[in-house]
Amino acid sequence: MTTTTDLVSYEDALASYDPVMGLEVHVELGTKTKMFCGCSTALGADPNTQTCPVCLGLPGALPVVNATGVESAIKIGLALNCEIAEWCRFARKNYFYPDMPKNFQTSQYDEPIAFNGYLDVQLEDGEIFRVEIERAHMEEDTGKSTHVGGATGRIHGASHSLLDYNRAGIPLIEIVTKPITGAGERAPEVAKAYVRELRELIRALGVSEARMEMGQMRCDVNLSLMPKGADKFGTRSETKNVNSLRSVERAARYEVQRHAAVLNSGGTVIQETRHFHEDTGSTTSGRTKEEAEDYRYFPEPDLVPVAPSREWVEQIRAVLPELPLVRRTRLLAEWGISATDMQAILNAGALDPIVATIEAGADAASARKWWMGELARAANESGKTLEELPITPAQVARVTELVTKGDLNDKLARQVIEGVLAGEGAPDEVVDKRGLKVVSDEGALTAAVDEAIAGNPAIADKIRGGKVAAAGALVGAVMKATRGQADAARVKELILQKLGVGEG
Repeated sequence: MTTTTDLVSYEDALASYDPVMGLEVHVELGTKTKMFCGCSTALGADPNTQTCPVCLGLPGALPVVNATGVESAIKIGLALNCEIAEWCRFARKNYFYPDMPKNFQTSQYDEPIAFNGYLDVQLEDGEIFRVEIERAHMEEDTGKSTHVGGATGRIHGASHSLLDYNRAGIPLIEIVTKPITGAGERAPEVAKAYVRELRELIRALGVSEARMEMGQMRCDVNLSLMPKGADKFGTRSETKNVNSLRSVERAARYEVQRHAAVLNSGGTVIQETRHFHEDTGSTTSGRTKEEAEDYRYFPEPDLVPVAPSREWVEQIRAVLPELPLVRRTRLLAEWGISATDMQAILNAGALDPIVATIEAGADAASARKWWMGELARAANESGKTLEELPITPAQVARVTELVTKGDLNDKLARQVIEGVLAGEGAPDEVVDKRGLKVVSDEGALTAAVDEAIAGNPAIADKIRGGKVAAAGALVGAVMKATRGQADAARVKELILQKLGVGEG
């Protein structure tokens, strides 16, 4: 067995080889019960409290297919432009591992529910890359193993393992691409963009929250290299259970460099599964990869075939939501922003909050301004996502409304948002409690202007002499005297009127 930890530079690897990728993404469906039994799928329960004879694989226990799981699979297949099978069935994928209590996984093999589709993904510079989809099939998740006593949290070196079967049987959809070729040096970027687009699609369909950090969506990155000009794929490695967009890109890039180093040294790439390490961005060997025949697939005898009627499929197609790429393209035009601006919004996780704020009554520019500015800073400082902040799109829309009406200026609006985030109540409550409304009373403003002029005679003389720009100093004095609550534009008008100077 040839192993190496040496790498060649990414540029040198791409000068000699063309990367070929295959991405397998597992999505946990957000159903209330498991795929083949009535056990709850709710998170956070004590270990092994959400189990029954079916998901524990006890003798004589018979499974029943979750209809919502089938419907979700059809939704995903249609959104991926797949053909939906008129007849398909489940199969047993046989292998022994402690987290699989039946010693087989109920999956689909040669007869998936959805097949032959594609997903168009948008790269950072706006280029569209089409990823062909081989299949999307239904299966069940395994239990969770916790390896105790080792340094790495993996089974090697552990003193013992703990098993929780609450997750065993949770519905999964596995989405498998066809070999992805032609991406060249952008292959890692394509991998990241594909998983991101797929995550957004899954969320738009409402079939899963697809939170990668919680294991609800996981990607296996298959990668091989072909020498330039060759027409035969190389031997692939499979980096398992990569659980962030950044890590998908890093894993693909690392494997390109590692494969190239092995091939350049005259070695042989081993077909194996590998583990990705977040801290170093590297992969290490897991186990030799099995072929399909090693799993001894055969049709599941305890489940009837699934045969979705064409009428049902078309009913599902008719109610599919607007898909993410179509939606972004539409919003790009409606908002009049650049592809770079849209990418920044996506990277910040701000698209849905901005859209919801607009739907609550704000204009697009104001919604973008607050979510990408003040609220993005607050999220970054608190280590939260924008959607985890204790402020709603409706509350942000109310702040923009108060600014538009002239009740708040931007400085005061920032204080209102600060108060809402601090738990002081809704925007209007924060305004009242903190006394933050703009001072619009003409008598109070006139008195403050008179005081500023009297206290700054030299500046007043400059303004009378035609240096209108000097009015900024007096405006600042009034704003300070009113704790930033004066209408700055009205203050400037009053100053110029008092000193007998026109704007022009």
